Amino acid sequence: MWMQPQPVQQIKTQAAVILAAGGGTRFLGDTHKLLAAVDGVPIVVRAVNAARGAGLDEVIVVQGSLDLTEILPDDVTIIQNERWNDGQSTSLRAAVGYADSRRHGAIVVGLGDQPGVPVEAWKAVAESEHDIAIAEFGGDKRPPVRLSAAMWASLPVGGDEGARSLMRAHPELVYSVPCEGNPADIDTLEDLRRWS
Repeated sequence: MWMQPQPVQQIKTQAAVILAAGGGTRFLGDTHKLLAAVDGVPIVVRAVNAARGAGLDEVIVVQGSLDLTEILPDDVTIIQNERWNDGQSTSLRAAVGYADSRRHGAIVVGLGDQPGVPVEAWKAVAESEHDIAIAEFGGDKRPPVRLSAAMWASLPVGGDEGARSLMRAHPELVYSVPCEGNPADIDTLEDLRRWS
C-alpha cells in the first residue's frame, strides 16, 4: 500500500547574540569597559564564553566602537554595527537581520558587559518555547532574552532600547525564566570594583 510522504518539518535553529557595540563612555578606566578584566578574563570574553557554553546553533557578537576580532574565539560570528552610536536598537536590528538571513527561528540576546550571567541562564532561557522569555534573577528581570522570529518586526528601529520597549508594550507575551547568577552589568569603575 502506497502512502503519501509527509512533509519534513524544518527545525528552527537559535542563535545567541551578544550586544557589544557601545562606547562605554561612563567607564573612566584605562581601557574600554569590555576589555577590563574580571578574574583575569576580559568582561566581554566572559559574556561570550557563557553564551558559547549554552550550545546554541550559532553565537553572534555585534561590535561597534571597539574591534573585538582579536580577542574572541574563531567560532563566533562578528557583525560590525556602523550605526552603533545611534543606540542599542541598531545593534539588535543588525543581529536580527543577520539571524533572519541564516533562517534562525529565535535569538537569545545578552549583553557584553554582564560577566556574571552563567551558561545555565543562557540554556534555561533558550529552552523556553515562548515568543519572549527573559531571565529572572531573584525577581530582577534582565538579559538574556529569547525573542522568536515572530517578534523581530516589532522591535524598535531607533533609540537606545532593545527588547525592553517591546516587553513593556506586550507584558502578556513575556515569560520569566528563574535563573541563578549575577545579572549586573559593568558601566563604571565602581561597578568593576564590586567584582574584584
